[in-house]
Amino acid sequence: MRSILHKLILAPAVMAAAALATNTAQAEKPVNVPFNFTAAGESLPAGLYVVAKDASSNLVTLRSTETAQSFTWIVGPGDPNPTDNQVVLRFDAAGQTHALRSIQYGAAITGRLDKKSIEAEEIGAGRSHGR
Repeated sequence: MRSILHKLILAPAVMAAAALATNTAQAEKPVNVPFNFTAAGESLPAGLYVVAKDASSNLVTLRSTETAQSFTWIVGPGDPNPTDNQVVLRFDAAGQTHALRSIQYGAAITGRLDKKSIEAEEIGAGRSHGR
């Protein structure tokens, strides 16, 4: 009797732990970036990256497969089709420099990520015109 009671209590706990593990799992998608770029003010090399979205929150992570660099941002609803499951990295280019502008993961998208780099370019351009 004690064994049956123990199993009845233990089974729901194991099922709850398994459900929690699947809810917090991240769906990862590989993305190849063919050029060097900046993200969050840091320089990143061209190469293979993984984009992961946390299923239980509104977070998306960009992680290099070749270096220890990793960045996490908040995503919100975007314009894509709600059943869209593609991952898109958008960049702003100024000459040979690329800055990560946004990450779309399915129907979710980050806000504009490169505001500081764009502002710095505008200030620099303003200084060069003022001379």
